[in-house]
Amino acid sequence: MRPSLVRHVPSALRTSRRAASRAPAAAIRFQQPWLQFFPSRALSTTSPARHDPHLSSASSFSSAASSSSVNETEISHFSALASSWWDPHGPSRPLHLMNPLRHEFIQSCLASSSSPSTSSSTQTSDDGSSSSSSSSSNRDRGASGLRYLDVGCGGGIFAESAARLPSTASVTAIDPSPTILAVARAHAKRDPALAGGGGGGKLTYLSETVESLALPADPAARFDVVSVFEVVEHVDYPAAFLDRVGEFVRPGGWLVLSTIARTWTSWLTTNLVAEDILRVVPRGTHDWHKYINEDELRAYFAAKAGVWGVPRVMGVVYVPGLGWKEVKGSEKIGNYFFGVQKVG
Repeated sequence: MRPSLVRHVPSALRTSRRAASRAPAAAIRFQQPWLQFFPSRALSTTSPARHDPHLSSASSFSSAASSSSVNETEISHFSALASSWWDPHGPSRPLHLMNPLRHEFIQSCLASSSSPSTSSSTQTSDDGSSSSSSSSSNRDRGASGLRYLDVGCGGGIFAESAARLPSTASVTAIDPSPTILAVARAHAKRDPALAGGGGGGKLTYLSETVESLALPADPAARFDVVSVFEVVEHVDYPAAFLDRVGEFVRPGGWLVLSTIARTWTSWLTTNLVAEDILRVVPRGTHDWHKYINEDELRAYFAAKAGVWGVPRVMGVVYVPGLGWKEVKGSEKIGNYFFGVQKVG
């Protein structure tokens, strides 16, 4: 590794490299030695020191800084990318390419619901989104269509595609950045079906955090699918954030998210290669210390037994020229989807 890059390597990674170099050859050959040097951490409602927001103006942003999902530095970073959000070859290209897999994963979660339809079929639209139709109505999908809440919607890549599905009743998309939401609303106006960002009343953008969003008093009036895509690794207090997000899932509904495991491989691919070498992702997009391992998420939801069911997980890998592909087991080292049904 070039000396100029050493300063970018998290201390835990530098320690793992030194330890691995002293490990017996057999241990390196038959194990995954880099994984054992990443101590598992429980998600907590208080942030470790390395998750400090590092606000540039704490006094002017004190109210938002107290939120579990708001970090001024993160918002400023993504707001600066707002104008290129819908450029399929720009900084958000990985999100555009991942969108079809988001829909596929949601459909797999719905199909595995505790009260599944007797039979279903899947239709795929031009934007890569897919919908399932059923021969019998079921409580989990709702006779009048699915209600989505997209948390941290950004420019609306997923929200728009979800609103176009015939199986969708409504999409409420929230983001704390007015700059990004302006881009989302403007783009929605280009589509007659989403004129005014409404989609015939199906798509609504709100400048809200999940903490400020009003929670429907009736649990049955909450959402069938709450999506949190590429968000949880950008918040300072992940457990408090997930506590609040989970309240918006109705009984029988699904919380679906995607994030990145905290491993040597993920640092190499997302920080060093993607940001520093290839520059396909703007520098500063990822903070490796905020990545969350799949087993840490499992432990978080397992501690709430009786409320959440058994998680579904899908590991994905970006293949240059081909996009994102499902690779079994890759959730242990990099990007993955995680879905869990509210059963209580």
